[in-house]
Amino acid sequence: MPKYRKKPVVIEAFQMTKERRLDNSEWPNWLHKAWQLPVEDVGSVFCSADGCLAEEKYTPLFILTLEGVVKVTWDDWIIQGVQGELYPCKPDIFEQTYEKSSRATNVDERQYAKNNNRANKQRVRD
Repeated sequence: MPKYRKKPVVIEAFQMTKERRLDNSEWPNWLHKAWQLPVEDVGSVFCSADGCLAEEKYTPLFILTLEGVVKVTWDDWIIQGVQGELYPCKPDIFEQTYEKSSRATNVDERQYAKNNNRANKQRVRD
């Protein structure tokens, strides 16, 4: 049977804790945007279909993915994938699969390569 290895892609991720659930000041922009989406939109992040209950201090979060609604449990990482999709990842799996990167995200790298190719073509013409 053939073996496969993940391609080296750069993703953005944010670890959701109880504290970060209550204080969203550290949330990345893409997570804030997902929070603002209607509950029925793929990629939305929400408390429940009925809305957040004020009396429940630590209401868990859910993400609507292409595969359906997925619960985010405390300390899960919320990942923004290479196509902008969101999904949760358990801390142990995240630890085994990802490492910190100083590189830009893949979207940023594609834009850089596109701009760099244009600059190279311009130099060749000059």
